[in-house]
Amino acid sequence: MKIIETGFEGLFIIHPRIFTDSRGYFFESYRSDNFIEAGISFEPVQDNESKSVRGVIRGLHYQLKPHDQAKLIRVVAGKIYDVAVDLRKNSLTFGKWYGIELDSESKTQFFIPRGFAHGFSVLSDIAIIQYKCDNIYNPLHERGIALNDPDLGIDWKLDDLVPVISEKDMKHPLFRDADNNF
Repeated sequence: MKIIETGFEGLFIIHPRIFTDSRGYFFESYRSDNFIEAGISFEPVQDNESKSVRGVIRGLHYQLKPHDQAKLIRVVAGKIYDVAVDLRKNSLTFGKWYGIELDSESKTQFFIPRGFAHGFSVLSDIAIIQYKCDNIYNPLHERGIALNDPDLGIDWKLDDLVPVISEKDMKHPLFRDADNNF
């Protein structure tokens, strides 16, 4: 497993070692000792999966302290553009975002620490995403940020596609107006 720093403190790209042969493939999608060696404290307690179609954007979601969550994102089928926005007020990258294409072919994963909002757009006909979280979902602490916030200027890589966005995600406030206790 190769773990790469992104320039955002605590935000990592993970390239698992994939073993392939005539039967198919095998890889370790999570191994705590590799994370510990890289200085990542992550003990997952919840595993989630979502399926979406081309053009869907989900996000930008996060939970306030003490129910904030770190997430390990991977794509089981398809391709997405995954985005993390730094909400940590004392961070050098506060208010900035990092985006990466993830797909089921490369099996690259994205580790997002606590204190980040998360979202993704679907670039393939369908995408199935799995992600491990280190804290249980708590709807009372769930928050979001507008996907089209002009101050963030996120390019969701959908070209001329009309995005498919839930009514709930359309109502999120701008970054500057969002609840933030990080």
